[in-house]
Amino acid sequence: MCSSDLAKRRCQPVPAGTAPSSSAAIAQALSELPGWTLENQKICKTFNFRDYAATLAFVNAVAGIATAEDHHPDMCFGYNQCHVSYHTHSIGGISDNDFICAAKIEALPH
Repeated sequence: MCSSDLAKRRCQPVPAGTAPSSSAAIAQALSELPGWTLENQKICKTFNFRDYAATLAFVNAVAGIATAEDHHPDMCFGYNQCHVSYHTHSIGGISDNDFICAAKIEALPH
């Protein structure tokens, strides 16, 4: 499945007890998401921008995705950089929702 297909999907509730994505599924999905990596059971990417205003616009756009999908990342940002990481809290690992949101972020202008 390519990232544009993922970006068209919607997040679904992931009940506690659901198995996290397998290592093979994570590797396959990350191959479709340029620059995203697996770190400490989270998928992560750092985005760079020309200035604070561009960074803040990106942060707000990601917040919009998070609100619409009811799936929220951890973000750390400064003057010209934003680090985004996703994992599914309810299962303590990676789910399809993490990849769906990452693909939606990839579709943003940045």
